[in-house]
Amino acid sequence: MSPEIRDIGRERGSDSWRRGPSLRCWQPRPAARLQLVCLPHAGGGAGFYRSWATLLPPDVELVAVQYAGREDRWGDKMTDSMDELAGGLADELLPVLDRPYALFGHSMGSAVAWELAHQLRRAGAQPPRRLFASGREAPGTARPGQVHRQSDELLCDELERLGGTDREVLADPELRAAVLGYIRNDYRLIETYCPEPSARQLLECPITVLTGEADAELAPDRGGDGTGGWAGLTNRRTHVHTFPGGHFYLGPQRAQVIATVLRRLDPSLATAGEWPSTP
Repeated sequence: MSPEIRDIGRERGSDSWRRGPSLRCWQPRPAARLQLVCLPHAGGGAGFYRSWATLLPPDVELVAVQYAGREDRWGDKMTDSMDELAGGLADELLPVLDRPYALFGHSMGSAVAWELAHQLRRAGAQPPRRLFASGREAPGTARPGQVHRQSDELLCDELERLGGTDREVLADPELRAAVLGYIRNDYRLIETYCPEPSARQLLECPITVLTGEADAELAPDRGGDGTGGWAGLTNRRTHVHTFPGGHFYLGPQRAQVIATVLRRLDPSLATAGEWPSTP
């Protein structure tokens, strides 16, 4: 494990929670008022959110999720079951969520965040302050797919279309084979995921939908409510924010996305200027 990847419980000097492999906290902030739990896209890792930590104010602690089979969890067994993934994350998060928290998921991570919210509720946790769903239609509305069944060449074409994978990675045959293994696994998970939202309780938190204006993966009109179907999954309000860019608008629009997240969590957090990167 990289020395820069720190165990959250150890940073807080606490042995009261069960250690798990999935959580990353690069800048622990024990005095923070809020926790922001971030879930990556298909093929993504916790490192996708690493730069966010320095852009958040001291009152917000970032906790990123590391799926198995990538980055510092290269040798860990992957799962292609949403129930298993969300259930395992809920077990790890329960002892850590000692303050109000929010869930942020991009693309596949949005569906994982929704499932995680339900798993945490069943386990007795308080609902999240807000769920941020980025770059994906709501569970039960998003269309299934068959990309995970396609050849490596067609899978690479899909990744290049979305723009979230470095072309140099795909150009190296050995590295490409390794990376496509966990990407294909994630696509299998999300493309075979068939939830029944009508059988679930509505979430007890607002939902904020974020999308790139040129992202064909999220059609706000789908579901008939202008939110990609997300408004039908909560008994609270739903807001939509659109940014310049495509499916991976989060990269070039990082500062604007974080400012939007902070305003929706608590307007007092979204003050002008930069915050120091201290715990």
